[in-house]
Amino acid sequence: MPKMKTSKTAAKRFKKTGTGRLRHEQQNNQHKFESKSSNRKHRLDRDADVHSTDEKKIKRLLAER
Repeated sequence: MPKMKTSKTAAKRFKKTGTGRLRHEQQNNQHKFESKSSNRKHRLDRDADVHSTDEKKIKRLLAER
């Protein structure tokens, strides 16, 4: 069986931490900042954990075993 290739789209969207958790950038943080409060913009700036039910699928896309 050939090696599994990394999904480049997933590699751009998800990062693996040093402890092995998966993180992603939050949505609604690209444009239209005038209508958002500074508290909201600050909160959206942080990366969020991937939900536990999605981790297995994403790890497969990143070709991690």
